[in-house]
Amino acid sequence: MGRYAARRLLQMIPIFIGTTLLIFLMVHILPGDPVRAIYGDKAPDPAQIAQIKREYGFDKPVLEQYVHYMWNLLQGDFGKNLAGRPVTELMAEAFPVTLRLTLLAITIEIIIGVGLGAWAGLRAGKAADTGVLVFTLTVISIPVFVLGFIARFIFADELGWLPPNVQDSTDFSQLFLPAFVLAMLSMAYVARLTRTTFAENLRADYMRTALAKGLPRRRIIGVHLLRNSLIPVVTFVGTDVGGFIGGAVITEGIFNIQGVGNLLYRAIQTSEGSTVTGVVTVLVLVILLINLLIDLLYAVLDPRIRYA
Repeated sequence: MGRYAARRLLQMIPIFIGTTLLIFLMVHILPGDPVRAIYGDKAPDPAQIAQIKREYGFDKPVLEQYVHYMWNLLQGDFGKNLAGRPVTELMAEAFPVTLRLTLLAITIEIIIGVGLGAWAGLRAGKAADTGVLVFTLTVISIPVFVLGFIARFIFADELGWLPPNVQDSTDFSQLFLPAFVLAMLSMAYVARLTRTTFAENLRADYMRTALAKGLPRRRIIGVHLLRNSLIPVVTFVGTDVGGFIGGAVITEGIFNIQGVGNLLYRAIQTSEGSTVTGVVTVLVLVILLINLLIDLLYAVLDPRIRYA
């Protein structure tokens, strides 16, 4: 397992370089001149623009800028935005907020999604199963921003159970509603996936063997059926983590959360290439490490899987 993990880590290096290069080129070529964007409609002084470009290295070829960026990145320097603030400071403020939101959303996704899916899978073809399938299909059919506004209107504006905006991002009670909205779509997919794997594994040979041995029903479901049914669910949830962190733009906007999604949205609006590149670079690292963790978890869930 140790050699497999080391080999996977080495394989991440070219993937990371290729991904960050693609992002860097897109950010620094497509948006136009970020320095001129500072002045808006005003006519800037050409000498001042040239000075700012020299200061930030925008006057150099793009590939040279990328090499310089990667060299600084190895030293933990993500550069500065056009206002002079280090990007690491901006991310240090935003990432903990989004991580708390993501952890709460994943918890909701797993508990409710796996619970509903297991309940429906054990009752495949019955009314409970049909009800779960209809409910999850309805959730999947509604866009996230619509769910967000509906949830905010009902639970915050009308009932007053929860605050409409997040004032304190360290308070998980304030993050519950946006986390629930963020988790809804994935929760529906997890429920359907769990339901399918439960229904299929119930007909497997090892389940019939466990029943023939006279094992308690709780042990059969909780140990044999659940462990084998969770492998595709773990894959889906793992790949969903990066999507939660990077895809929180809409949810953070609805509930006024000052997280990564909000930071990324503002950076794109103001053509802050260094901020966009820094945030996406961290997201790439997170996704790569999570994929490695998922592969290692396979061996824990299924003893038949062994890595050389």
